[in-house]
Amino acid sequence: MGHESGEAVAFRLWPPVAIGAPLLAGGLATLAWGDPVDLGGWRVPLGWALVLLFAGWNGWALWLFRRHETGLLPGQATHAMIEEGPYRLSRNPLYVGLLALYLGLALLAPTLWGIVLFPVAVLLVRWGAIRPEERFLHQRFGTPYDEYARRVRRWL
Repeated sequence: MGHESGEAVAFRLWPPVAIGAPLLAGGLATLAWGDPVDLGGWRVPLGWALVLLFAGWNGWALWLFRRHETGLLPGQATHAMIEEGPYRLSRNPLYVGLLALYLGLALLAPTLWGIVLFPVAVLLVRWGAIRPEERFLHQRFGTPYDEYARRVRRWL
């Protein structure tokens, strides 16, 4: 989704699209054909818990971007490697949070087809965003990033 300037990652697929498109497709499938199974009442508290988890987790990660004065949006320069907060648990906490939001919204909608398509969102964000981002961070930060990648899991 753009060229790699040396200061900013060039995504193959913008992360909100990679994650949002399968959820939208699942929601449209539910509208068109209905869901073959009723998810039941348990889905509402779990759905809200996932939405709240997303808000807190991603809020924390975004606050760290601001504190470290590094770019967040596609095309913005990356000035720092963040290794604290949620970045101690995951190299990709924003994507983990967006995927939690995906599941929360799919449960609240409800759309079983959206839940069925969740692995597609995971694969698209890995191919479209994480792989180019990891390559970029390796080129930008070298050994410190490689050591971080060995210490911290990609997801959780």
